[in-house]
Amino acid sequence: MSETEILGVNNMRSKYRLGIDAGGTFTDFVLADLDGGVRLYKSPSTPEDGTRAIRAGLEQISQDINKSIEDIIAQCDLCINGTTVALNALIEKKGVKMGLLCTSGHEDSIEIRLGHKEEGYRYDASYPPAEMLVPRHLRRPIEGRILSDGSEKIALDEQAIREAGQYFKEQNVESVAISFLWSVRDPSHEQRAKSILEEMLPGVFICTGSEVYPQVREYTRTSTTVINAYLSPVMAKYVEKIDDFFSGLGAKYPVRYFQSNGGLAIGSAMRGRAVNAINSGPASAPQAGLFSAAPFGVDNIITVDMGGTSFDITLTYEGQTNLNKNIDFLRYRIGVPMIQVETLGAGGGSIASVNEFGMLQVGPESAGATPGPVCYGKGGTKPTVTDANLVLGYLNPDAVLGGTISLDRKAAEDAIREHVADPLGITVEKAAYGISMIVNLNMVNGIRRVSIERGYDPRDFALVCAGGAAGMHIAALAEEIGIKEVLVPKVASGLCAFGQTISDVKYNYLATNPMRLDTGADINSLNESFLNIEKQGRENLLSDGFKEADITVARSMEMRYVGQIHECTVNISSDKIDDKGLDKILADFHDRHKSLYSYAEPMNPVELVNLESTMTAHVAKPAQPKIVPGNGDCSAALIGPRDMLFDDSGGWMNAPVYQGPLLKAGDCIQGPALIEEPTMTLVVRPGWRAQLEESNCYRLIQNE
Repeated sequence: MSETEILGVNNMRSKYRLGIDAGGTFTDFVLADLDGGVRLYKSPSTPEDGTRAIRAGLEQISQDINKSIEDIIAQCDLCINGTTVALNALIEKKGVKMGLLCTSGHEDSIEIRLGHKEEGYRYDASYPPAEMLVPRHLRRPIEGRILSDGSEKIALDEQAIREAGQYFKEQNVESVAISFLWSVRDPSHEQRAKSILEEMLPGVFICTGSEVYPQVREYTRTSTTVINAYLSPVMAKYVEKIDDFFSGLGAKYPVRYFQSNGGLAIGSAMRGRAVNAINSGPASAPQAGLFSAAPFGVDNIITVDMGGTSFDITLTYEGQTNLNKNIDFLRYRIGVPMIQVETLGAGGGSIASVNEFGMLQVGPESAGATPGPVCYGKGGTKPTVTDANLVLGYLNPDAVLGGTISLDRKAAEDAIREHVADPLGITVEKAAYGISMIVNLNMVNGIRRVSIERGYDPRDFALVCAGGAAGMHIAALAEEIGIKEVLVPKVASGLCAFGQTISDVKYNYLATNPMRLDTGADINSLNESFLNIEKQGRENLLSDGFKEADITVARSMEMRYVGQIHECTVNISSDKIDDKGLDKILADFHDRHKSLYSYAEPMNPVELVNLESTMTAHVAKPAQPKIVPGNGDCSAALIGPRDMLFDDSGGWMNAPVYQGPLLKAGDCIQGPALIEEPTMTLVVRPGWRAQLEESNCYRLIQNE
């Protein structure tokens, strides 16, 4: 049986699909089957060797379904790995020693950073500069110059390249980035430099700007290429180890890796493009959110993922998730498309304190997994959001995560009293509610940044809950921002791993073709640019085992008014562009500009800067899960009442608590109430109701 038959959009012939999301604390595993069954498992992450955590998770699966690990892998049509390897290497500065070849005079562009300084530190002279991934002595200037029209002004100095290669060899560099001016118009200088270095430095990873980021913006292209060179050898070793691990277990098909653009890629594509995996973890959440929302006919969703340390937000409009390009990530400019993820230091472990101005603040400092919240009894002394949720009655003091952790409510109260309540002169209960309210407002502000500030009204969206801690806050967030409908999949605490199992293979192909889009625009050149990059993408996907019918194309163009510095992205049709099509593109640009910046200038000329085609090979999806319908009687799932606090009045409510695994499709819980799942707690606030749908998803709706 060919891989095409396995992966094609019309087929899923193997029994299972495995999604693995390797996070900083836990590695999540989701095993989906043909019938829509979904099983969730968690294993402690092992950053020093990812295969150890994977084996531990596979052993859990093996024991649960009574099959050997080898049988499970043999029956998987896709084994998908989302990893933080590249991200962690960038955070911890554990990439490889590398060199940079650049156009003479531009050795310091990555340090000058276009004069950019992070928001909040613009006028702070003491704020330290970003740490350079390439030390100054390993940035080597090369004479040679391509102009913006693609012509050669100065011939390439090959002797300087050889001298740089010899120096890199003496310095034991493990990778080299090459980025020359206007290589996107003519890459021949970069290609020749790469050829020379490959001869001189066997075994050293080498990449060029015209390969990694073939678009206008010299600083962005150089920075992106440097990051890719810094991380790719690390990623290559990881991919090789994971591929060998699954091959040793008898996997029939290559492991897929999750990219920051929201799609899958084979290992060979990831080895030399580590920059595409930097944000791979949260990038799969929107796919899972869309899958969960599909039975309700909803394709406008905001997915929020609240874990122990962070809160990740993504927005999807009409089935399309926002993508970011040219962003500063961990103080480094990255140009390649990434799912727009707004990340806040707001998780269950976020620490609450009273600052020097006598005001309550929550985060971004986190207690993490070690020592963790005070109530975990692992040595934590500072109160966290989890401690506040325990004091408010939202958490069961006897069991969390299936009974593996017992919580100490008194310790949580004492910590909140010492660090928050007494300094503010308020009760412990008010302090706990204040902690919850502050973290909620922080999260709401993040939601506004990905919605309102990008021209979307959040009230037009459903809120999708992800992460083990989000269920206790999700209804409050919806109330604050005006969203009337919330979806909470039962697999919420492992939503990213689930999202991997229903994601498609996706590659972004970039090009640049600067031109005025008024009278005299070279439409033939524009069409040719798109066809060239799409031909490359189509060939790669066909060789990857897909059929032509499985492949779709989405195009976009980055445009601006003549004289502007920055562009805005407009999605366009994948049809051949003609005069009528160009008029439609210009009208869409004016509309998009107005939605982003509140004004448009239809009389001003527009110019194209960059263009992009996203090539997607659609993978067969597992069936939607279906659970047994109930008769409306939820009494069998009722555990008993618990006192809970939902506002700062001190008015405790005796609210019922239900065991989620005992609820059936159609069962409806009126708030105030609490639903406890093995890896998630869902708070149903007063004025809300939660109904468990046939698709194994809770639907929270605010009462009229």
